[in-house]
Amino acid sequence: MPTSLPVLSTGPVRPVVEPPRRRASRLIRVGGVEVGGGAPISVQSMTTTKTHDVNATLQQIAALNATGVDIVRVACPRQEDADALAAIAAKSTVPVVADIHFQWKYAMAAIEAGVAKVRINPGNIHKAGDHSKVKVIGDAARERGIPIRIGVNGGSLEQRLLAKYGGATPEALVESALDEARILEEVDFRDIAISVKHSDPWVMIQTYRLLAERCDYPLHLGVTEAGPPKTGITKSAVGIGTLLAEGIGDTIRVSLSADPVEEVKAGIQILESLHLRERGLDVVSCPSCGRAEVDVYTLAEKVQTALEGIDVPLRVAVMGCVVNGPGEAREADLGVAAGKEKGQIIQHGQVVYTVAEADIVETLVHLANEMADEIRAQRGEGAPVVVS
Repeated sequence: MPTSLPVLSTGPVRPVVEPPRRRASRLIRVGGVEVGGGAPISVQSMTTTKTHDVNATLQQIAALNATGVDIVRVACPRQEDADALAAIAAKSTVPVVADIHFQWKYAMAAIEAGVAKVRINPGNIHKAGDHSKVKVIGDAARERGIPIRIGVNGGSLEQRLLAKYGGATPEALVESALDEARILEEVDFRDIAISVKHSDPWVMIQTYRLLAERCDYPLHLGVTEAGPPKTGITKSAVGIGTLLAEGIGDTIRVSLSADPVEEVKAGIQILESLHLRERGLDVVSCPSCGRAEVDVYTLAEKVQTALEGIDVPLRVAVMGCVVNGPGEAREADLGVAAGKEKGQIIQHGQVVYTVAEADIVETLVHLANEMADEIRAQRGEGAPVVVS
């Protein structure tokens, strides 16, 4: 096992990749997080706790914060949940959004509690033809400087629009959102973000494209009810990723039937893949291939798991054949080109060790952690804080 790193002054030469050009949008401020106006794209999630259980909710928010979330939404279906918002907003480590359905008075309570943003759903926040309560919410939010997200959802669209368009079509979803925005604009409220979510990624993509053409409000992207991680991450990556690649979108949520920490991880990975957020750990490994001389699946999984705590940009390649292995490993910051019963460890494009197959994981982990420490030292940062 090596105990020190060779000093290597040169690294792999990679092409400069420009991120997608962003759609111009208004800027709103959700607590200390800017959304729209060219601000970095933020990652959101939602707690699964009962909001009235303040301690449990704050603990989950802290776990999401440790994972990298920027904004957290909490459900508010009952009066006791509304009553808990003040304590949660005051103690949360990230901006808190109150999720309001049906009861306009809970939106008012959330504004009074000092949450960072309120989400309302046009499909259930007011009775047909009666917009008075939405205007009251807009007046109160304007006075307190609290933005509102108009959250349209394909599963809860107004009956009049379902009848008009024959279903939750892109045109129906966009009309719902813009009608609600006009109600708020009538009381001179424009600190608005909009989402038009659908469970079908292709419908979702078409809907956001249409909305992006018709307003300049910041857009919150998401595929609603995407399902468990096995399918939900794919749907979300397709829907959210396609739009982000076109410059559409200012904040995102990956909606999964899973621990919300997994939503945050997936959201961050989508942004990193499009160069919209600085990469952290990036493990590159061989696909399914009969040329592999080692068990690449197990090797890559072990390396990925062992390096999960790395929070700085570091690309690690785990390759198992002579065709692409050496080249990919040299393109990475650190890598292994594994062959029969041994592997060449390549750091910054140069072979530094040849080790037995049984020592590959330990050697990569050792070197990766030392390299991460060096990067942190160059940045003037300390070791990462691990939250258990």
